[in-house]
Amino acid sequence: MEDISHIQNFKGKYPKQLWYLFFSEMWERFSFYGMRGMLVFFMVNQLALDEVQANLQYGATQAFVYAFTFIGGLFADKILGYRKSLFWGGLLMIVGSIILAIDPKQFFFLGIGFNIIGTGFFKPNISTMVGKLYKEGDVRTDAGFSLFYAGVNLGALLGGYLCIAIGKGDLFVNLIPKNLQWNIAFGLASIVMVVSLLTFIRTQKSLGNIGISPLLHLPKNKKTIYEVVTYMASIAVIPFIISLVSNSQYTDVFMYIIGPCALVYLFYEMRNFNLQENKKLIAAIIFMLFSIFFWAFFEQSGGSLSLFAANNLSNTVVGIPLDPNGVNNSANSLFVIIFAGLLGLLWIWLSKRKLEPNTVVKFGLGFLFIAIGFYTFYYTKFFANTNGITSLNLFTFGWFIITFGELCLSPIGMSIMTKLSPQKTQAVMMGMWFLASAYGQYFAGLLGANIASASEKATNLEKLIIYADGYKQLALYALIAGVLLIAISPLVKKLMGSVK
Repeated sequence: MEDISHIQNFKGKYPKQLWYLFFSEMWERFSFYGMRGMLVFFMVNQLALDEVQANLQYGATQAFVYAFTFIGGLFADKILGYRKSLFWGGLLMIVGSIILAIDPKQFFFLGIGFNIIGTGFFKPNISTMVGKLYKEGDVRTDAGFSLFYAGVNLGALLGGYLCIAIGKGDLFVNLIPKNLQWNIAFGLASIVMVVSLLTFIRTQKSLGNIGISPLLHLPKNKKTIYEVVTYMASIAVIPFIISLVSNSQYTDVFMYIIGPCALVYLFYEMRNFNLQENKKLIAAIIFMLFSIFFWAFFEQSGGSLSLFAANNLSNTVVGIPLDPNGVNNSANSLFVIIFAGLLGLLWIWLSKRKLEPNTVVKFGLGFLFIAIGFYTFYYTKFFANTNGITSLNLFTFGWFIITFGELCLSPIGMSIMTKLSPQKTQAVMMGMWFLASAYGQYFAGLLGANIASASEKATNLEKLIIYADGYKQLALYALIAGVLLIAISPLVKKLMGSVK
């Protein structure tokens, strides 16, 4: 077993363990983003839900996925440890995907229920382990998270394009019978999840004692009881999750409760920390609040933009025929893969010259980029034909711009959570970071539903104009948030103390 100090004193830009976690996360994200890209389209075209309802269901599903990362982080911190939590989550995701592959129409919400709980156990813990590979204050941490984020996006690129294109019948048409297209699309998500878990199992020895059980001080039988009860409780809660997700009005109630409860729990934990540590936690909460707005805009990709792609976009990018839904799901990931590592190295280069913008300003820049990107989506309306079909080229360019916004915020967001959190609350804070994403997803569903409801009974051209005008509105909100965040950056920087 490798010693933790030996791991953290690595030479070069990245520790070798980062690559193992990179590949495990990559395949898990293939599964997750493959699913995410199919949800709204599948609900409208296969389950015959109207577009408003599909947006609300999408927001609910994604909100629960991210809300349960908070709970998963809690159980990892207190009972399972990161490794067992990750393994258990992966197992549940495999079961959920297999259920969907058997009969996606009949078992849709059952499969989704397993996937929600599984992702909750898997997602926060692998990110936390990445943070543990670095000593406190190591300037290479942001670059490490940026590279890890490229792994996330390599999975999202492959899953985001392949799953929806197979399900819609735009890919491998001669190989896959029409009646099995969706089964194969969902089945693919389960196969890659198996690969993700096997990757982690084969390489976990190199992680030293990172992520092992926090209950090693207890007698073995007592530790086993805690773990088994956790496993059983997580399966027992699945029917409850299914009823919440399939009735989106229950989601509202849940979202009113979980956020305040999480904050109360954090304030309860804060009594154990000194003033300096608590100031850092308050800074972390400010980052989380702004990230809610960011994800509410960004996550239109799986909701309203999914329907916009299906109804209003042409099917070629620079002359290459491509499925517009596949492009909507994966263009951002492709751009992240190309630019994440380069941007990470740029931060290091600027840091050496004492020119690197601080984290708060980076967050603010994230909003400015997303504002320009959504304005580009709005601008597509000036390129539409009389049937309401517009340029996939310009739409893809919008994603190119938004990618830089995401790279300014998301990988650095995960990194800053690990830096601002005291040791004891690291997984919980990572969970809360994802809980903020849950609120973003929830509001994304509401925003998407508002745009969809305005376009009911509209012609395709009218629908295009309504959707485009909605994106112009979102661009304005993003611009205001970015300017506000840059304006308050000196105050937040003061709260962060020595953390860069």
